[in-house]
Order: sequence, then structure tokens, then C-alpha cells
Amino acid sequence: MNESSIQSFLENLKHPDEVVRQAATEALWRAWFYQKGDYGWECIQRSQVLFSAGKVSQAEAVLTELIRDQPDFAEAWNRRAILYYFTAQYEKALVDCQTVVKLNSMHFGAWHGLGLCQMALANYAAAIRAFRQALKIQPYAIDNQRLLLECTAKL
Repeated sequence: MNESSIQSFLENLKHPDEVVRQAATEALWRAWFYQKGDYGWECIQRSQVLFSAGKVSQAEAVLTELIRDQPDFAEAWNRRAILYYFTAQYEKALVDCQTVVKLNSMHFGAWHGLGLCQMALANYAAAIRAFRQALKIQPYAIDNQRLLLECTAKL
């Protein structure tokens, strides 16, 4: 997928039509998952299967190896951040999310993840900043709107 297609999908995230936004969201996720071709996709899939089977340390090892092999693969970092978040390793998840947004500043999922981690760590001002950044990219994201309000109420 070329840069102009990516830019078009990012613009469509702001479209008033939900169908257009959903198609753009799916296209961006596809582009991010396949950034490193079949190799990257297969590793992410393998880690997800392991995680779903309760083999968390093995899933983490697959992602860590993928990151070692492909340190610029933002989605590998994002998937490991998700694993860390779901295992309540919020500091580790936070670091991985920060790496994702350095590699791909438009990764709305990582901005959302940053907000969730900051929220879990009771850093509400930082969570608000992350959710606002996610909303700049995906302004119709109801979850981020709700979480932003929740964090604001906790300040």
C-alpha cells in the first residue's frame, strides 16, 4: 500500500459516514499488520494463538523475537503492548506503545493503548493527552471520547 493510499484512509477516518470510516479503519489495520509481509503477519498470528491458549510467555517470546528481527515493525510492538496490558504489566505496555507512536505517529490503536496504560497507572492528565491524540486521528471513536471524559472527571 502506498503513502497516498494511507493518507486517504487516514482522512476517511474523519468522514461523517460510518461505513467509510469502518472501511478506512480496516484498511489501515491491514496495512499495519502486513507491513513486513507474510513473515510478520504469521508471527503475530502465532503469538495470538499462543496468548489465547494461555501460553503468555511463549506469545511474548514470539513477539520479542519478531521485534528483534524487525525493530521498525510498529505492529509487533503494538501487539506486545497489548499482551503486556492484558497481563497488567502497564509500565511495559506503556514503553511499547511509546515505541509504536514513534514509529507510526498515526497509529490510533497505540494512542488508545497509551491512554489505557496511563489510566491504569492513575496518570489521568497523561491519559487525557493520549486520548486526545487518538481523537485527532479518529474523531468519531466513541470509546476514546468516553475514556477522555472519565479521566477528566478523575482530575
